[in-house]
Amino acid sequence: MPRFLKTAPGLPPAAEADIQDTVQIMLARLKAGGDAAALDYAQRLDGWQGEVVVSPAQIEQARAQVAQPLRAALEYAHDNIRAFALAQRASLTEFETELRPGLIAGQKVIPVSSAGCYVPGGRYAHIASALMTITTAKAAGVPHITAVAPPRGDGIDAATLYAMHLAGADLILNLGGVQGIAAMAFGLFGAPAADILCGPGNAYVAEAKRQLFGPTGIDMFAGPTDIAILADAGADPALVALDLAGQAEHGPTSPCWLITDDEALGREVLRLMPATLASLPKGNRDTAREAWDAMGEVILCATREEMARESDRLAPEHLHVQADDLPWWQNRLTAYGSLFLGADTTVAFGDKASGPNHVLPTSGAARYTGGLSVHKFLKTVTWQRVTDQALPDLARATAVISHAEGMHGHAMTAEARMTPPAPFPRAVGD
Repeated sequence: MPRFLKTAPGLPPAAEADIQDTVQIMLARLKAGGDAAALDYAQRLDGWQGEVVVSPAQIEQARAQVAQPLRAALEYAHDNIRAFALAQRASLTEFETELRPGLIAGQKVIPVSSAGCYVPGGRYAHIASALMTITTAKAAGVPHITAVAPPRGDGIDAATLYAMHLAGADLILNLGGVQGIAAMAFGLFGAPAADILCGPGNAYVAEAKRQLFGPTGIDMFAGPTDIAILADAGADPALVALDLAGQAEHGPTSPCWLITDDEALGREVLRLMPATLASLPKGNRDTAREAWDAMGEVILCATREEMARESDRLAPEHLHVQADDLPWWQNRLTAYGSLFLGADTTVAFGDKASGPNHVLPTSGAARYTGGLSVHKFLKTVTWQRVTDQALPDLARATAVISHAEGMHGHAMTAEARMTPPAPFPRAVGD
């Protein structure tokens, strides 16, 4: 039975009902008021007075403002993300098969017509998020991609805007928050209404996506980002502490778990955490310390199998293995958003540049789903065709099942195709 060297007291519950009500009112007003309502919210909430639609000249100006080393790094990351997404796309193929003589069925893969990609602002610029969402939609073959981001000062942060353009956005809007999500969902400012919305955001953005889900698709219901590290006696406690602190800077609600079978390692990481957190820059330091104090846990297990079971129970978004026998862990672990194998494979690589997507399931959702991929932008649809050779047996089986279910209309459509056609039964009451 695992025991805790540190438990997470958690934070006070958020006012979720207030967020839900606020977002519901905003979406209703935005749907009714269109562009004018979105402009009003942009002015009141973000202080934005400029043009909403980003022009080619503004994109070129942003490119010129981005230092060459950052441009090169973004291009490197974009190439990796695009290559991985294209490989994912190639793994999903169309086919046709003859199930029995004369009964042919198949699978077709069709991209959605339009996608809306939200690039968050707030505490950090989230430049990499632009690459993760837009590049993946483009690799899936989506014909039109609208992207939005909160304006800062004169507009969207220059590096973020350059990344949005590099990734392939067809239309970029200076809009954040609920109004940005609504602009994509409802087709404001000349955008086609999005078939699917994707990208991380704050609690209001997440709630807007939740309320729009149904008529509009979404990538996932997102909560605070999290990390779990699986470490054995051979792990470097200073590196483990730094990896926990690095992910804790996401925000004060971000869970951070260390799961180990070595008590000495767990206690050494606990000893090092205060100094490790203090080594971060001040703003990041305060956020990370709050997250570690409220949401950090160190879990001691008896065996590596118990460690794996505990990890699967938590189903973390990011799962970093810093332990011996990496193939065993790769084969054994079953619930995670993305897996990082080996001490050198830090989670930050996946967050920024290595290739696999960083939009991942949180709050235990990795038990039943993976992260953002080209598959989210593709519809896997089926088709079928029947010839005379298969028709008698197929019609007979369909009719028998339909009558047994009481769905006599279904049976009649099958029987009409028999040779000779079966007589229609008289309806009950006729």
